[in-house]
Amino acid sequence: MKTEELKLTQEWDKTFPKNDKVNHSKVTFINHFGITLAADMYVPKSCEGKFPAIAVSGPFGAIKEQSSGLYAQEMASRGFLTIAFDPSFTGESGGFPRDMHSPDIDVEDFQAAVDYLVNRDDVDPERIGIIGICGWGGMALQTACLDTRIKATVTSTMYDMSRVAGNGYFDSADDEESRYQMRMAINQQRTVDYKNGGYAHAGGVVDPLPEDAPYFVKDYYAYYKTPRGYHARS
Repeated sequence: MKTEELKLTQEWDKTFPKNDKVNHSKVTFINHFGITLAADMYVPKSCEGKFPAIAVSGPFGAIKEQSSGLYAQEMASRGFLTIAFDPSFTGESGGFPRDMHSPDIDVEDFQAAVDYLVNRDDVDPERIGIIGICGWGGMALQTACLDTRIKATVTSTMYDMSRVAGNGYFDSADDEESRYQMRMAINQQRTVDYKNGGYAHAGGVVDPLPEDAPYFVKDYYAYYKTPRGYHARS
């Protein structure tokens, strides 16, 4: 399959320090929608032979230079060959329009990561796992339901993105009128997007942070809007 040419940053630009016990490199692979994905691969320096392997992604809207990369590097320091990948339309991966998500494509991205891992000569294809963080926890579980090659699945702080998209945070929009207003707003935005010839971004972390913001919004801000986790591509 023909792959899209990606512009990959070669210097270390993660939000976490590099582990000197782990080798790092950039790799790419293509999913069944024809989108080329970018990933960071981490391999333990002290091990040889065929590795157990793990693919990591999430949180929803985040990139591999953030927590998924940290998880991947840590697991590599414990003997696994790991990849942390940018989902389609996100970070250094391909796909258009940018910064969008589709559950079907997200699950396919995880399966494409498994495709890549099981075809490496230094990976044991019978010892493949995946880790989904936050909103990608649900994507990991759905992938595990479909892909018999996956022998272990882990979620971290899993969040049900489908539920929050349909019902609002804490089910605050779980009534007929609220759902109708939500659909109306989405459809009106489609009209505007078509007229403008582009796509409006939705959501994001509030900045500045209101004093009365819910605790989970404060947690988002404390990571994504501070040096601890901020990254220009996220």
